[in-house]
Amino acid sequence: MSRQNFQCFFFALLFFAATESAVGQSFFYPENFKGRVVSTSKELGAISVQNLSRGYATITDDEGFFDIRAQAQDSLFLSGVAFKETLFVVTSGHLEQQLVYVPIEEKIVALDEVVLMPYNLSGDLAKDAANMGDIQVVTASTLGLPNANVKPLMQSERLLREAAMPKFNIGMLLTLPFNPLINEITGRTKMLKKRVARDKRYLMSEKMRGIFPDSLYTNKLGVQREKIADFFYFCEIDDRFLKVAKTDNPLLIWEFLKEKSSVYTKNNTEE
Repeated sequence: MSRQNFQCFFFALLFFAATESAVGQSFFYPENFKGRVVSTSKELGAISVQNLSRGYATITDDEGFFDIRAQAQDSLFLSGVAFKETLFVVTSGHLEQQLVYVPIEEKIVALDEVVLMPYNLSGDLAKDAANMGDIQVVTASTLGLPNANVKPLMQSERLLREAAMPKFNIGMLLTLPFNPLINEITGRTKMLKKRVARDKRYLMSEKMRGIFPDSLYTNKLGVQREKIADFFYFCEIDDRFLKVAKTDNPLLIWEFLKEKSSVYTKNNTEE
């Protein structure tokens, strides 16, 4: 072999050795691939990213960014609970970029039709409300309970019934009720009757007050908000109060309140 041929052979051998070394280094030492997952979903965290070619794996952060070791022609497998599985092939052009955007699609799960039973609800509120019709309210009367229609007594009425003389019966000839007699003598029965009348007037006063909002009494009648209760007590002591309250006529009641408010506000101004 001539000296010139030997030199050519030597340089060719060095060239192939360097090439093999570079390829081997490239294979065993892949580059750092920086990517970001992009999707219509705002939840991009915890998406699994696997390099199937080399066995590396990582997950994305909350904004979809990830770093993984990769080389050209490597296959990246991306998967997440709410996303379709995606296979992304890395190219040499990707490795030259500082950041690579990897698109991924959301997974839409189609559910079977569900019929709500036993009421056959459709999910359309307007339609379901129309189909339900009138709903009977469960009360003591609808259940047929005894004494369901009996009006409950006020505390003062119960005390009066206990203290007053009961209706006459034959047994009273043998056993005379002493408590009612004592209550009549001491005036307790009379006092309880007045309390019952007072409580009834108060309930009617509260019912009358509830017909109109308190803002009307303040703005239209000139009654201070903190004195509205006192104003209605002033109305209660009027002889016409019960007659007007029993009419349940808002116009008549309003005229009565206007008349009483002029007197009430005048008296409070003079004080």
